[in-house]
Amino acid sequence: MALDDKASNKAEELKGKAKEKVGHATGDEQMEAEGKGDQAKGNLKQAGEKIKDVFKH
Repeated sequence: MALDDKASNKAEELKGKAKEKVGHATGDEQMEAEGKGDQAKGNLKQAGEKIKDVFKH
């Protein structure tokens, strides 16, 4: 399950990066901000998974 979570979190982070770049390229500030937010959520979730891993071992 943790591997699925990590993959999902990474996908969210990558989706955010893509959304940010498209928003920047098109001048859509809202899309760019959403992309940054998606990246932040993905990063926080990844950090949570790493903390779980530390306590498992």
